[in-house]
Amino acid sequence: MAYLIDGKVISKQIKDELKEKVSAYNKVICLAVIQVGCDPASTVYVGNKKKACEYIGIKSLAYELPEETTQEELLDIIDKLNEDDNVHGILVQLPVPKHINEDCIIQAISPNKDVDGFHPASVGALSIGQKGFVSCTPAGVIQLLKRSNIDIAGKECVVVGRSNIVGKPMSMLLLRENGTVTICHSKTKDLKEVCKRADILVVAVGRPRMIDASYVKPGATVIDVGIHRDENNKLCGDVDFASVEPVAGAITPVPGGVGPMTIAMLMNNCVEAGMTE
Repeated sequence: MAYLIDGKVISKQIKDELKEKVSAYNKVICLAVIQVGCDPASTVYVGNKKKACEYIGIKSLAYELPEETTQEELLDIIDKLNEDDNVHGILVQLPVPKHINEDCIIQAISPNKDVDGFHPASVGALSIGQKGFVSCTPAGVIQLLKRSNIDIAGKECVVVGRSNIVGKPMSMLLLRENGTVTICHSKTKDLKEVCKRADILVVAVGRPRMIDASYVKPGATVIDVGIHRDENNKLCGDVDFASVEPVAGAITPVPGGVGPMTIAMLMNNCVEAGMTE
């Protein structure tokens, strides 16, 4: 039976460490969160971010804008927040409505306040090993592995998925930790065989329960980044947990695995932004 990597427990450890740091730091750290429209999932995420800020002692500013907000109006708010020395982190909740260009919005945020780690300058810094904010979900996966005493150095690491938000930065972070990394995607030949080589398998493919036991080497660590609702409206991941759990050495559940870590690492980026300005 696989060791269950508990993201709730590990994210609370990180938030408690940050709470202690913030209380010892004689200054108010502030995160501005902008949400355009009222996508239900986004509203839940924004609510969770506000709760995390409150718990740690970070001030949060909420901009809840109507769906019809124009790109110019949104850019104007971002410009003002970029110039405001009392704001240390800026986060625009994605996705934005279709009439707004997501890339344009990401690039408008100052790299010094880019706590999501999505700005090209942040991504570039990661790719060449310089200091910068790292995308929160991949950073959370690294913490899950490290705090579960799972060595990355020298391990065969396979990442399924090549998105800018998870797959690509995930592969760079594993490489930074001296893993030997393979990235898989929709055009990968013999996907199953490639996955079965992995000591550490990170799945961010966006398809419910796609990865079953036939993709997993016995004893491998399996990290499931996906989150979906199944036909019974129950949350599930990209990994078929019931099938994989008896084969894996360690596994993250959905929910309660990677999800809580994303917010913990966002808080970590925000505290870092406030303390290094």
